[in-house]
Amino acid sequence: MSTRPLRVVVVGGGIGGLCLAQGLHAAGIDVAVFERDTAPDARLQGYRLNIEPVGSRALHDCLPAHLWHILVATAGDPGPGMGVFTERIRLLMREDAPPAGRDPSEQTHAVSRVTLRRLLLAGLDDVVHFGEEFTGYRQNADGTVTALFADGTSATGDLLVGADGANSRVRRQLLPHARRSPVPGVGIGGKLRLGDGAAWLPEELVSTKNMFLPKHDFLFTAVFRRRETNAATVERVGDQLRAAGLDPDLLVQDAKDDDYVMWAYVAHRRALPADLPADLPDVPAGGRGRRLRELVAARLTDWHPGLRELIARTPADTIERFDFATAERVKPWPTTNVTVLGDAIHSMPPVGGLGGNAALYDADALRRALIAVGRGEHDLLPAVAAYERAMLNNGFAAVRAATMYLRLATLPSRTVRTVARTFFRLCGVLPPLRRAIFSD
Repeated sequence: MSTRPLRVVVVGGGIGGLCLAQGLHAAGIDVAVFERDTAPDARLQGYRLNIEPVGSRALHDCLPAHLWHILVATAGDPGPGMGVFTERIRLLMREDAPPAGRDPSEQTHAVSRVTLRRLLLAGLDDVVHFGEEFTGYRQNADGTVTALFADGTSATGDLLVGADGANSRVRRQLLPHARRSPVPGVGIGGKLRLGDGAAWLPEELVSTKNMFLPKHDFLFTAVFRRRETNAATVERVGDQLRAAGLDPDLLVQDAKDDDYVMWAYVAHRRALPADLPADLPDVPAGGRGRRLRELVAARLTDWHPGLRELIARTPADTIERFDFATAERVKPWPTTNVTVLGDAIHSMPPVGGLGGNAALYDADALRRALIAVGRGEHDLLPAVAAYERAMLNNGFAAVRAATMYLRLATLPSRTVRTVARTFFRLCGVLPPLRRAIFSD
């Protein structure tokens, strides 16, 4: 076993790459992250994330204790288990609420992307390098690997980790045969800010996350509301935030991150017009959003009035279109000093919120493997090989689940939809069946 200090080079500063960097940095392992974005705030947008227990465990284990406590304090409560409803908001099934008193690392948290990214970057000023566009890598005769960047610079380490997303250049070189395939679903999503004017919303929409299974198409909703007021959070964890080099007001009271209900409508591509508005830079977001809102509203004419009103009142500039693709299963490959994690290898449709949690699982699994290497307990390549086996099994199980949900949402067969609704109804009245299928 090598006694040389381990150096890890991570390409990509998304949640998986940064979670890994936090965990390695805390363990005293030399790690450097190279991110194509030019500044830390380049990605402060998008919907909040539902961090499931698998992701909570990873963040708890990888983050320094004070950052984990801040994450929990600034997160929201997603509610007592997901509900499955008809389009008339008739309950088919509700997942069991988690047992009271569980440790936060075993709970689900509704996390702001803005807050999560800032926490993942905290304390890594000397670790994360922005404005570095990865172009390829070179494996060296001495067992090291060198990452090459567009500006002519490079970085050499014992292990290169591709955490550079669904269009990963690391994966393209490492596994040129790996493919991503488009899937026939189209998603349209929006956000309605909560406030005094939202009292008309049905209780189900403001208390938990929900899946609506009508005779055709599909709708998912989730409420994102902080567990406590901004002022209370600042008062309780403000000193910890400042000690971590974070501005409490900026982190907790970001005006772009108000509490809201988000919705995601999914349909088969054939069910929608061929000229569905795309995210074109020369078309104002409001114009695209209005057209998308009209298309969704036209498909919901016989749905519950509360759901129709949710769509109708959503500001047009928050409404976006999403096209879906999924990674094809990759067989294990000969392990080298280059590996991948998250969407770089097992990207999936954003249905069910599985992708981010799978990336966090990968980060924690690789962290554990590399800490053992750093301690001299394992050689590098066997440890990476064991990580890759676990990562592929977990990641592509999530791909299968996300793809199954998408197929359920887009299949035009009313027979299949009826069978699915009957299945959820049975799970709703038979607790043993429900727990066997949906327990964490």
